[in-house]
Amino acid sequence: MLFGKGQGSGQGAGRGMGRGGGRGRMGGSRSGVGQGGYCICSNCKEKVVHQQGIPCFSINCPKCGAKMMRE
Repeated sequence: MLFGKGQGSGQGAGRGMGRGGGRGRMGGSRSGVGQGGYCICSNCKEKVVHQQGIPCFSINCPKCGAKMMRE
């Protein structure tokens, strides 16, 4: 088959491995990250419900006073 000028037979699918489309910080699929979840004491293992906008490490354990961390 002969093609005239301006008629190509390209087969590009347009599916490059461009930037973006990642899962976000910390992998994006960890349980407890984001809304909901718990803060847990690294010392006595006491759990409290995580409050959105308040990092767990800024909360002291209500039981023993140690710093909490995200479950």
